Amino acid sequence: MSALLQQALSLYSALPAAERFHVHARAFSAPLLAVASRVPGGRVVDIGCGHGLLSALLAVADPRRTVHGVDPDPRKVEWARRALAGLPNVTLTEGTVEETLASDSADVEPFDGAVVCDVLYLLPEDRWPGFLRTVQGLLRPGGRLLLKEVQGDDSWKHRKALAQEWVMVSLLGRTKASGGLALKPRGEMTRLLKDAGFAVREVVDLGKGYTTPHVLYVAEALLP
Repeated sequence: MSALLQQALSLYSALPAAERFHVHARAFSAPLLAVASRVPGGRVVDIGCGHGLLSALLAVADPRRTVHGVDPDPRKVEWARRALAGLPNVTLTEGTVEETLASDSADVEPFDGAVVCDVLYLLPEDRWPGFLRTVQGLLRPGGRLLLKEVQGDDSWKHRKALAQEWVMVSLLGRTKASGGLALKPRGEMTRLLKDAGFAVREVVDLGKGYTTPHVLYVAEALLP
């Protein structure tokens, strides 16, 4: 285990066993360090932050970076607040990104980076274009989006990921969804990003060593 991941996980030591287990499972089932290593400095928003593990990694890795985590699940936001209370460069907000940072009443300075990690597939497909345009609008021109999703390639890893998420969302209720659970191939994801006003700079296969076909899309916000 890397020193950075170990330090971030130690922040959750006072949480109940079930919540610690969830955070540790997340740490070892998703390539969060690989995502975090590509996130720029400055002001970053972690959309769908959950328990805040990725926010913690970003904040601990660079104390000069400010991280704003947003998640619609009040339980997870409360656990994240308890765990990350000692990190002065982290702010956590309950709600969707549309309700909080992108609402008409929100006075938010553009972000240098946005991270959306395993969130998009939980939304209904007809909301994906609008969601991505909302994220694009939060970024300064040239700001970087790190979109980590599970690739829809009809492999056994793809089918296993869908079954696993069905258990977490529908059976156990550990993950909050809005009627989604769709996984798309790389070509379709790249097209969606371009249509939302992004220039796709890199598509990174992060599935090696995992039983999930993780893919990271690195994109930059274009001028409106």
